[in-house]
Amino acid sequence: MYYGVIKKNDIANGPGVRINLFVSGCTHRCEECFNADTWDFNYGSEYTEKQTKEILDALAPDYIAGMTFLGGEPMEPANRGTVLEIAKQIKTLYPYKTIWIYSGYLAEELLARAGLWSSDKVPPCEEVPRNRVLPDYSPANDAENLAELLKLTDVLVDGEYMKEKKNLRLKFRGSENQRIIDMKETIKQGNIVLADYKDRT
Repeated sequence: MYYGVIKKNDIANGPGVRINLFVSGCTHRCEECFNADTWDFNYGSEYTEKQTKEILDALAPDYIAGMTFLGGEPMEPANRGTVLEIAKQIKTLYPYKTIWIYSGYLAEELLARAGLWSSDKVPPCEEVPRNRVLPDYSPANDAENLAELLKLTDVLVDGEYMKEKKNLRLKFRGSENQRIIDMKETIKQGNIVLADYKDRT
């Protein structure tokens, strides 16, 4: 996996002060994407254990609330194995710090691919913007790894950015179709549970 940048002390992509990892590679290619350079899977630098140590060290102070993965697309099949390994180390060292993931895929798509939900919960095609399904990628442990990553995720901000639904008053997201989802409760209850974050007035 390649990455664009690691940002420290960020307050824009989740509550509190956070560490952000912008991964490289995205097949959504949303119109007017704020970070189009990261569509390229080879953009930036190769991610290594050195960067994981940098992230874990940056997360150590008590005032750091957690980690946010964005990009690019953390849930691209080529990226999510590395994202899972980082998330596991974070939760081992810092179990009370939250993990947020921004993804253009819908939660229902990811949960169905992971085998945590039935595919009949995925919205009809006309309700899903642009990209319909996850790219075809089927190593034997893919569903298992995706399920583990989703279970480690505290909040998923899902849905592609849509310029026609852009709203600057939204908190932690760019367009009105995107949702801030409490993944722990969503998996537990078997339906989408939104996290309670009030938009700006």
